[in-house]
Amino acid sequence: MPVRRTAEEARILGDEIYERDIRRQVQDAYHGKIVAIDVDSGDYAIGDTVSTASKRLRKRLPDADVWSVRVGYRTLRNFGGRPLRRAE
Repeated sequence: MPVRRTAEEARILGDEIYERDIRRQVQDAYHGKIVAIDVDSGDYAIGDTVSTASKRLRKRLPDADVWSVRVGYRTLRNFGGRPLRRAE
């Protein structure tokens, strides 16, 4: 069985992978979508919801240690916050 990380460890790795390898590829075409990232491999999947993105990723990597982010937002879930950029 794969070693699992704490939520904080997964967040740090997931955020690093997203900023380093993924953000530039998705920021314009997928604004507002969810990116599910396997923090072990750096592989990822995109979906409209956390569930959809995670299922797509786990279809390829059943044991994925998943961290999710919303493209263009500071947080995964929005509680009245604003996106990183203004809608045009």
